[in-house]
Amino acid sequence: MKNEVREQIERLREEIRRHDRLYYIENSPKITDREYDAFLKKLEKLEKDNPGSITPDSPTQRVAGAPVGGFAVVEHKARMLSMDNTYNHDELREFDARVKKNLGGEKYEYVVELKIDGVSVALTYENGNFVRGATRGDGLKGDDITVNLKTIRSIPLVLEPQKGIEFPKFMEVRGEVYMRHKSFEKINKDKEKAGEELFANPRNAAAGSLKLLDPRTVAKRGLDIFIHSFGYAEGAHFDSQYELLERLKALGFRVNTNYKKCGDIGEALKFCDTWEKKREELEYDIDGMVVKVDSFAQQRKLGETSKSPRWMIAYKYPAERVETKLLDIKVQVGRTGVLTPVAVFELVPELAGTTVSSASLHNWDEIKRKDVRIGDMVIIEKAGEIIPQVVEVVKSKRTGKEKKFGIPKICPICKKPAKREEGEVAFRCENVFCPAQLKENLIHFASRSAMDIEGLGEAMVDQLVDKKLVKDYADIYYLKFDQLLTLDRMGDRSAQNLMVAIENSKSNRLNRLIFALGIRHVGEHIADVLAKRFHSIDKLSQQALDDLTGVQEVGPVVAESIRDFFSNPVSKKVLERLAKAGVKMEEETPFGASSKLAGKSFVFTGELNGFSRTDAEQLVRDLGGTASSSVGKKTDFVVAGENPGSKYEKAKKLGVKIIDEKEFGIIVNPNQPGRRG
Repeated sequence: MKNEVREQIERLREEIRRHDRLYYIENSPKITDREYDAFLKKLEKLEKDNPGSITPDSPTQRVAGAPVGGFAVVEHKARMLSMDNTYNHDELREFDARVKKNLGGEKYEYVVELKIDGVSVALTYENGNFVRGATRGDGLKGDDITVNLKTIRSIPLVLEPQKGIEFPKFMEVRGEVYMRHKSFEKINKDKEKAGEELFANPRNAAAGSLKLLDPRTVAKRGLDIFIHSFGYAEGAHFDSQYELLERLKALGFRVNTNYKKCGDIGEALKFCDTWEKKREELEYDIDGMVVKVDSFAQQRKLGETSKSPRWMIAYKYPAERVETKLLDIKVQVGRTGVLTPVAVFELVPELAGTTVSSASLHNWDEIKRKDVRIGDMVIIEKAGEIIPQVVEVVKSKRTGKEKKFGIPKICPICKKPAKREEGEVAFRCENVFCPAQLKENLIHFASRSAMDIEGLGEAMVDQLVDKKLVKDYADIYYLKFDQLLTLDRMGDRSAQNLMVAIENSKSNRLNRLIFALGIRHVGEHIADVLAKRFHSIDKLSQQALDDLTGVQEVGPVVAESIRDFFSNPVSKKVLERLAKAGVKMEEETPFGASSKLAGKSFVFTGELNGFSRTDAEQLVRDLGGTASSSVGKKTDFVVAGENPGSKYEKAKKLGVKIIDEKEFGIIVNPNQPGRRG
């Protein structure tokens, strides 16, 4: 790589970091989003052309290229303690009395900060570079979630302190990851649309996001962070919490600026009361204030218990609650068939600033536990001031006219049976053609790993279903060219391309069709196993439970799910129409006869040139091997294409054999090259 290219790359990185800090930390953007994106795209191209230039701290590396297999456990440099809580003025004054007594008459001050309702994390920096991030865990050890934390743009990957400020060579800082109200509302709207269980509050959403194994999904969640303390710092000296907060800002960290030094507990209480009234103005949740003795020397003197410091306490605000009447319980059906009970209330005009008329009751076990009945007077509160929930029933106000709500035996949408599998909380509609599940099932059917119908994505499915042109999978194959032209943004060429893609999908392999059907518990691998064993939809549909459980890797739950699907009259009708439309329902020549790769496991990472990822994985299965999505000790080969992701690094750590695409071709010796797609 030429020196001028290297210098250009470094200049771009510095410029992007500067704008990250201005936008995410100082809240003072100087360029437009389009200009920022142009910088980033230019850097991405230079790094792609010069792969040896890519470094872990580059702005392009915030989002890893592939999901991780799991989180390693790491040890904190210093123990992460929890806080004791207080709930009123008297309890806070009792805390102050203990501080006064234990300090033996010394003068002391407090620093009072907002208690962000988020997830505690520890960030480790070496020589100014972000090297690791972890959850609190048990206080001694936590999960290494570095890949997910790197997606949070307010976390600097490289420290660029203010002039005259030096950073410690090694330090661990602590902070709270949180989610803004707007991000939370968007995520729950998307989950509601998809028929998934909603997050109860922004804190749960943030915690759930950090546990995701795919950092690309985490990057879309809109997480943010406030840094509030040091866990450990090598060669750094600070006298007080107030000084530390000022230094953290100077080092380039995002610090919540709503903190105050208070001369006594009376002043601290006034500041707490002020923010109880003002917290509704914030774009994120706080559930109280944190009161800390300011002096670090006095903090050390006060010490800690086995669970919490004696120099710090949380002053928790009470959640706002109201009493109202439960008028009805209705049942919603999600895209996966889950039936969710929803409480309908008499209108509550003001609860944490908004009008409330309904709330999820989560599941029937929850209804039973709280003994919720239609007609009850109930106490509701807004958890995290966003999602209303039923806290308890006011049983003293029962009149005897209240009605218990029975578990529904049928789906309220399609009127087909609903049931709960052993070990599950949720009741489900087992009809995969239920209108409540239709859109998501069609998207799955057309996806690349299934029938691979290019052009039949979410937006197109929405239109086809809304216009009642498609009511099940089979209808896709009966669409007319003129019907497609009636859709928004669909011209002659686009319509023709979609018709060709639909026609081409008819000749797909049997395992892809089985996977496309959306049979519960039947993923790509099980679909492949079933296709190799039975060779046709007709033969598979006729198998008894004992025959299915006799297939290696097919357990009782999967077997029952397969039988339920094929015994459903609606399924039978749709399969008949698929066959009539010309969709291949069997393998003319049973594949999988070769066992060349039997017992061998392959994982693919990076971009392949001669194969699509789907075709390469299928080739492995055809030869008796296993194609996995994650690297483990039992992985035999990792096939690394261009720009490999984290799987490549994990393979190196585990000592798994890494081969390139050419070596993979020699191993499988395919009769014909794969296609890109």
